Amino acid sequence: MRTLYFDCFAGASGDMILGALVGAGCDAAVLIENLAALGVRGYNVQFTTVNRSGLSATRALVDAPHEHKHRHLKDIQEIINDSKLNEKVKARACAIFRRLAEAEARVHNEPVERIHFHEVGALDAIVDVVGACIGFDLLGIDRFVSSALHVGSGMVEMAHGRFPIPPPAVAELLKDAPVYSSEITGELVTPTGAAIISAVCEEYGAIPRMKIRATGYGAGFREYDNFPNALRIIIGEEDEGALDERLLMIETNVDDMSPQILGFV
Repeated sequence: MRTLYFDCFAGASGDMILGALVGAGCDAAVLIENLAALGVRGYNVQFTTVNRSGLSATRALVDAPHEHKHRHLKDIQEIINDSKLNEKVKARACAIFRRLAEAEARVHNEPVERIHFHEVGALDAIVDVVGACIGFDLLGIDRFVSSALHVGSGMVEMAHGRFPIPPPAVAELLKDAPVYSSEITGELVTPTGAAIISAVCEEYGAIPRMKIRATGYGAGFREYDNFPNALRIIIGEEDEGALDERLLMIETNVDDMSPQILGFV
């Protein structure tokens, strides 16, 4: 079983996931070629190698014009479903955006159909999500696991005002996921990153027992002193036959019983 582990010591965002996938061996040219099947224009994707506190990482830059229109879930689903992407990629990308819409709906107490996306409805966020799903498919990932997510600290400016970190939608998306904060200020987990990880991961915790085949580091855009702002992914092969088993032993004392009846016990 081919497993991908998200090591979120510096949080996660859509572009960090995209960069980490390329760093782990996903062919950037093939990924960009597959993105063309999305059928939208006006964006450009570049991958460069950068340094984050002495660590070499891949920076994914999605250059797209700033859009003033807000998209609803059905608009994004139509873009994805009308594309020439394969069905597995379509289904996974649509599931990620649905999860995001449901989180926003709970935060704003609105029906899912009325939710319109601001930052995550922009073209660059759509490219991030679909690109990540293409990368998962190209790398043949069967299973996803994540570490606890470092969310950062402080306040963040959003469309509706200033909010504490993690902002409401991120906190909603990461329900049941282990998170933590530290003295590092800034938003380390974005809504797009939280939506992707929470939608695909089966479990959270330590690195599963597996043979490591590849690692990749996706750079965040901020630079910190003595803190590598990067998402690490580890890809490995799990031996399904070597999974841990749980055994239950039942013990009892049998006293004052005839040998004939003991045989039935």
